[in-house]
Amino acid sequence: MKAVRNLANTPKTVKVGGLLLLSIVGMISIVEAREIRVRINRWLSLQQLNGQVRFWQGGNSRAARSSDRLQAVGDGVTTGNNSSVVLAIDLGIGQVNVSERTRVNVRALESTANGGRVTRLVVPTGRVQLKVRPLSNPDSQLDIETPAGVAGVRGTQFGINVQRSGKMSIATKQGKVESIAQGQNVMVNSGFQNFTIPGEPPSEPVPITNDTSLKYEFVRSIDQGVRRLRLSAQVDPVNSVLVNGIEQNTDRNGRFSVELDTISFPTIRVTVVTPLGRRQGYDLAFQ
Repeated sequence: MKAVRNLANTPKTVKVGGLLLLSIVGMISIVEAREIRVRINRWLSLQQLNGQVRFWQGGNSRAARSSDRLQAVGDGVTTGNNSSVVLAIDLGIGQVNVSERTRVNVRALESTANGGRVTRLVVPTGRVQLKVRPLSNPDSQLDIETPAGVAGVRGTQFGINVQRSGKMSIATKQGKVESIAQGQNVMVNSGFQNFTIPGEPPSEPVPITNDTSLKYEFVRSIDQGVRRLRLSAQVDPVNSVLVNGIEQNTDRNGRFSVELDTISFPTIRVTVVTPLGRRQGYDLAFQ
């Protein structure tokens, strides 16, 4: 038996890996061109801590404090349920709003010889929203690395959702973001969204919906004399979904299914979150 319902509601860094030919006093010399990186004191400071936030350094963690800074490769933060933190990037470059159940680690904090700032962060799972001023120095970079690919920031406001499967979704509110995976680069311009599945190139961008609607049905079955109930549902493919607080993986069409424990949970709570941070909760009761 099925009960079907529909609830709606600037220039980037140039990395030269080839050879340059230089003519010096009539002589031709072949030299390898390399990008020079300089180690200086750089950081991301923790601000606006809310709920359970852990600070990671040197492989160890403790409760985060507002005086903490991420300064070295591997430093990071994790957030628990209903928790968040803001990471302010040095020199006012911008900020990273870290949502609940998210981990962020530093991959690189460097400067180039001509004053460019290179910031590379890793988000293995969870949700972040960024607000970054335009990067005026051609050597400056701000990249977010996920299991599916890399989001290259070019001065913008945008959000990223990363599911447990590694699927990465991007929605760009202002500016533009370069989605990079499997050797292909796709520009996600202002007002557009896309997703990337691990092992595949980025999808073609489509207009942002910021849609938190949920389509669902309860599917009942009997397996070896045991009655079973499953939730089969669909959301916008870029959205994250939590069922009773547990993150779910969605496919390229936004579909997912969950086998339900009707004894422990007579009703279930489904939360839908867009990459830009809009969320909506649904309390579903089955009969």
